Amino acid sequence: MINKLFPYIFCGILILEFYVYQAIKNIVESKKIRRAYWCFTLLLYIVVIVLMLSYDKGSRDLHRIHWLASLFTLFFVPKVLAALVLLLGDFFRLAEFGVQKFRHPKKNFPGRRKFISLTALGLGGMLSYAFLDGIIWGKYRHFVRKVKIKFPQLPASFKGYKILQISDVHCGSFSHPEKLQHAIDMINAQGADLILFTGDMVNAYAEEFIPFVSLFSSIRSKDGKYAVLGNHDYGGYGKWKSKAEHDQNIPKLIELEKQAGFQILRNEFTTIEKNGEKLYIVGVENWGLPPFPQYGDLDRATRNIPIEAPKILMSHDPTHFDEIVKKHPSNIHLTLSGHTHGMQFGLDLKNIKWSPVQYKYPKWADLYESMGKVLYVNRGFGVIGYPGRVGINPEITVFELI
Repeated sequence: MINKLFPYIFCGILILEFYVYQAIKNIVESKKIRRAYWCFTLLLYIVVIVLMLSYDKGSRDLHRIHWLASLFTLFFVPKVLAALVLLLGDFFRLAEFGVQKFRHPKKNFPGRRKFISLTALGLGGMLSYAFLDGIIWGKYRHFVRKVKIKFPQLPASFKGYKILQISDVHCGSFSHPEKLQHAIDMINAQGADLILFTGDMVNAYAEEFIPFVSLFSSIRSKDGKYAVLGNHDYGGYGKWKSKAEHDQNIPKLIELEKQAGFQILRNEFTTIEKNGEKLYIVGVENWGLPPFPQYGDLDRATRNIPIEAPKILMSHDPTHFDEIVKKHPSNIHLTLSGHTHGMQFGLDLKNIKWSPVQYKYPKWADLYESMGKVLYVNRGFGVIGYPGRVGINPEITVFELI
């Protein structure tokens, strides 16, 4: 597939580079600087090609992917933005020429204004800096979001009960566990009654979590820590020597998470009991629309739970909510999900929320209500692919039941 598309990709990159170069040529008179630009650009493409050709999925070198994603976002995506601005400028330039040509037949095609070139390159440069900031600092800008959830028929013993959710850690994307200590301190500072983790502890391999076991063991809660598996936890994105090795990945990850104090719920439930009153915590395996796996079994997970009982469901993929959960006879009021990461890019302001991921997942971050049921989609704790975050910061969510 890639081999067939390569000529088109190559031509597209070539056109993009020469188009953006026209803006550089328009504002940079020095030929030495122009030559330096081409040398730098050529060197980048050589590095990218070498990284791609020398990548061995079996080596489990996940950081090579991060290098490729970093180079792509830092140097290619900003050029696409610059090209779009130039294209818009050229459209108006062409329109202006058409009007002038009608009035003055001998009128020559106007040259590109330096202002348009400066604007295009300036916006591209700003986007590149934003991606760089996201790589160096953005992925560590964890914040605490507090949400009050009105729970129908909530037992009196659970009024004011605090549940903390984290999701999508993706340990393999971090080289230095100690850099996440500030986030663990933020979690412990909340004094949560219960910790819930909604999947994707690793990128593919259980061993990624080994350096993080001690760190996550230090997370404290009054009534325990529970977790479910996400699509990445099943190892489907890894390369395995044998089926037997792959089959051992989940048991190994579950054992490591247990060492960190988490109890894994796999299509089952547990209860938190206070003064004879119960809150049901339900956990299902990953359930997503294809190509994501559908291992979740809500019928099995909620078997023997009274319909009127208060329940909180952990389900990694938010599509499960619309497709199954909100219509399910088990009557689950609150579902906690993750998975989307907010695409790690977008706008996350008080009155403006936008991310490209919303065109794939309409429910991609924050609180949603449908058919009297509630879904909360966590923005994620870590990163995957692009090793940074721009505008969508990593989230720790604290729910207070009222």
